[in-house]
Amino acid sequence: MNKSPIGIFDSGIGGLTVVKAIQSALPCEQIVYFGDTARVPYGPKSQITIRKYAADDTAILMRYQPKMIIVACNTVSALALDVVEKSCGNIPVIGVLKAGATFAVQVTKNNRIGVIGTQATVSSNAYACAINALDPDIEVISQACPLFVPLAEEGFINHAATKLVAEHYLREIREQGIDTLVLGCTHYPILRQVIEETIGSGIRIIDSAEAVALKTRELLHDSGQLSRSQKASVPHLLVSDLPQKFSMLYQLFMGSEQPDVDLVEV
Repeated sequence: MNKSPIGIFDSGIGGLTVVKAIQSALPCEQIVYFGDTARVPYGPKSQITIRKYAADDTAILMRYQPKMIIVACNTVSALALDVVEKSCGNIPVIGVLKAGATFAVQVTKNNRIGVIGTQATVSSNAYACAINALDPDIEVISQACPLFVPLAEEGFINHAATKLVAEHYLREIREQGIDTLVLGCTHYPILRQVIEETIGSGIRIIDSAEAVALKTRELLHDSGQLSRSQKASVPHLLVSDLPQKFSMLYQLFMGSEQPDVDLVEV
């Protein structure tokens, strides 16, 4: 199992934030990443559809006999983590939502946490439930930001349109006295600079990817499954549509050479 890869999936390019964090923490681990670019975004979809997509995505990664699955999609983490766990059998599963909620509870000073995410994630109230299960005294203020995903998918990292949309979404939550803001979608760290500029100084931004990377290292260490390789690994990238576009966005976000991306059918 030490040589087996870590499987990671998301609806599109957002999960690359998790890939980047895993590579930083565990550079010698093999990674297989699947981005469901044919069906992005997941956020506006019904729970039934999201659960079906979760099963499909997991099945694709299971072909590679992974030692762990990371659900790098907050929408799936909120609404279909049990589907992934059932599909994986005894393989550990980490969802970004719980990792992000735990990290936010640890760092807040005034017990007022903001959460931004897709419509499905916010409507599920999953972040508030996860945070209040850890500390019932914390007040959670949530805001859906559905246009952030397509903006990230188009590579509009510092675009004027992104700044206008961010101002529209974050105006109210900025005035709620929060000291911590959870980026409740793995696409959102791609737009982090604009989000930070809009939300203002003095607010701690929580990127779930960092918490997931720490949890991944801990689980693999405790189970004796850390890779013994001394060589940095290049991720195996899979998408369900537009591999060339994904390759260009990967190069832009990861700051690497343009990679090979395989097209798979869902």
